[in-house]
Parts: sequence; C-alpha cells; structure tokens
Amino acid sequence: MQQVVVPQFLDVEDKIIGPVTVRQFIEMVIGAIFIAILYRLLYLPYFLASAFVVFSIIMIIAFAKINGQVFHIFMLNFFQTMINPKLKIWRKKATLKEIRDDLAKPKEDVLRSVKMSRRPVSSSRLSEIALIIDTGGVYQGEGNNNLTS
Repeated sequence: MQQVVVPQFLDVEDKIIGPVTVRQFIEMVIGAIFIAILYRLLYLPYFLASAFVVFSIIMIIAFAKINGQVFHIFMLNFFQTMINPKLKIWRKKATLKEIRDDLAKPKEDVLRSVKMSRRPVSSSRLSEIALIIDTGGVYQGEGNNNLTS
C-alpha cells in the first residue's frame, strides 16, 4: 500500500503579503471600499468620524483572535449561543411524599448500602493493570482473566 504524507497544520492560512493572510486582505479591501463610499457620501468631518469607526471595526474583524478563533467566527458562535443556549440543567422537584420517605428511613440502612467490599490488589497485579492502561489496551495481560480476576 502506498504511503501518503498528511500535512500537519491544516488550519494555517496562506500568507500573501508579509503576515497578512488572504482572508485578512479581502476583509481590508472590503473595508477600504466601504470607506471610499463614505467619502463620496459624507462631508469631511462626518467622513473622518465614520471612517475611523469603520477602520477600527475592520481591523478588529481582520486581525483579532479570541481563544484561537478568528473574530467573526467567535461572534457567530457567541450570537448562536445567546439565541439558542446548549446548557441543559436537570432540576428534579422532589415531592412531599419522597421527602417524607427519605426522612423516615433509618440512617443505618443508608450507611450499610453505601459500603462496598474491596479486595486488595497485589503489587504485581497493579503493575499489570498500569501496563494495560499505558498501552491503551494493546497489552491484554497474562492469561484470559484480564481485569476480572
């Protein structure tokens, strides 16, 4: 079978002018076009104020990264989370009957049910279990009893 070389960094964007990537260059060109339109439509004082705001926003969108994500992807994820949050919390409401039953139980029964019996693990068995974990299950242990003995 022929061996194929897989590139290591698939998420690295191509750079075209110094440290500027294609995506950043396109975003800056769109910002420049928008500023040119503002220049044609507004008087000089209004143009300077609005051009500064547009320039700032375009530079943030083009160059800012938050948690390793480009800014526009971060903002899309932020708005999706605000619109449709994914955190699910289960809040079980206990009935009065369940609370009374829990209070009526003798405490000894609760403590006895929690106790578990453990058998001691020998140091040789412990090192074998550590080897199984370290090899990710490739090493199956001595014999067929694996972890059940």
